Amino acid sequence: MESKKQFPLIIAAFFAIYVIWGSTYLLNKIAVSELPPFLLAGIRFLTAGLIIFLLAALMGKSLRITTKQLKNTILAGFLFLSFGNGVVVWALKYVDSNFAALEISAQPLLVLLMMWLLQGKKIQPMSLVGVVLGIIGIYLLINQDIVIEQENAWLGIGLIFLAMLAWGYGSLFVQGADFPKNYFVNTGYQMFTGGIMLGLMSLAFGERWSNPLSWQPSTHWAMVLLVIFGSIVAFTSFNFLLKNVSPEKVATNTYVNPIVAMILGAYFLQEPITKQSVIAALILLTGVYFINTKKKLLLLSRFRK
Repeated sequence: MESKKQFPLIIAAFFAIYVIWGSTYLLNKIAVSELPPFLLAGIRFLTAGLIIFLLAALMGKSLRITTKQLKNTILAGFLFLSFGNGVVVWALKYVDSNFAALEISAQPLLVLLMMWLLQGKKIQPMSLVGVVLGIIGIYLLINQDIVIEQENAWLGIGLIFLAMLAWGYGSLFVQGADFPKNYFVNTGYQMFTGGIMLGLMSLAFGERWSNPLSWQPSTHWAMVLLVIFGSIVAFTSFNFLLKNVSPEKVATNTYVNPIVAMILGAYFLQEPITKQSVIAALILLTGVYFINTKKKLLLLSRFRK
């Protein structure tokens, strides 16, 4: 499966899902300091979706979609991007990027609990250990003066949790839903519709729209990197890996992204890394490992179509 010819591409793809996805927390944190969150996320995904459509057309891929598939991509785009990502960007106004990345690393724990509550799936003993470790890790992460003393920190924590719920429910929804067969086209529709909904959310919340020419250079760079690398390159790399390596290898991004976010946040934004955060990260990510011991991972399934 992992042929020598593809090996350089596999290495490059792993770099994308490890480093690029890990860096999106920093990039969003930089951009949201100037732009309102829903506008920022809306521009990112709408632009990325349009570029994907253009690339798909140039590659001769059909953009045809049925009414049912369109409805499903709209719902998935809302759960994953409009709400799931847009609310996280909003939360970054109140919490550090490294904290957000660590909290979100508990996503597999939440999905496991949702499968138990909504689908009646039994939690295996190994996964149960992961749940306990995950709860301990989250408690240690949140229960720090340096976190809760920040203005509106609890609002940021709550927003991230709501976004995780949306992402988790979306992961369950896509299992049996009908989507365009080509994953590139599917991703394009989710980003395009998600971007439009984020724009409508921006208007509904009365966000102030500004002329892109007036943005700070750092915001321009952050937006360009988020669109090209964070959205298009990383998502394409993720799909490529799912077809060429085992799912459990791809899932290692769950452990690496928070570490990358912590390092970048500390270096570029001087975000503090406390001993308790490091301990919480080790416990939390160990819990995620126990949860992800199954070979088929629900969190990856939405990218396979």
